[in-house]
Parts: sequence; C-alpha cells; structure tokens
Amino acid sequence: MAEDIKAKLDQYRTAPFDARFPNQNQTRNCWSNYLDYHRCQKALNAKGVDTTPCEWYRRVYKSLCPIGWIEKWDGQRDDGSFPGKI
Repeated sequence: MAEDIKAKLDQYRTAPFDARFPNQNQTRNCWSNYLDYHRCQKALNAKGVDTTPCEWYRRVYKSLCPIGWIEKWDGQRDDGSFPGKI
C-alpha cells in the first residue's frame, strides 16, 4: 500500500476531482483535506507508524487552499483556538 501511495505522490500534479465536491467552489474541499491531513498525522503518530500516507492530503490542501488561510489555521492550531476537530 505504501508503494502505491508513493507512486501516486510521484505523479501528483494538482488536486484530482473529488466526487464529494462537484461544484466549482472548492472551499469545503480545501477545509476537509486540511483537517484530514492533521487527523492522519495525529492518528499515525499516536500509533508510531510512518506518516507518508498523510502527504496526499497535504499536497491536495496546499494546491487548493490560499496560503493566507493555511497560515491562519496553523496559527490558530498553535494558539489552541482552531475551530475544527482534529
């Protein structure tokens, strides 16, 4: 499985189509992938497992989300005032 993920990461160009978010507005897609990345990191770190599979979510949210949003959310997570459940 890890090899399959690494192969997909090597071929990654931009966020692929996600049927959960069929409209042009990709704000929810950005938000969901940001949360999924940090949840994945938290879960795999707790198990002591390699976090390479989480890189997919990071690349997707980095290509969809404005940099200002990411910086704001990272700051909120550091301050403990982030509104999402991670």
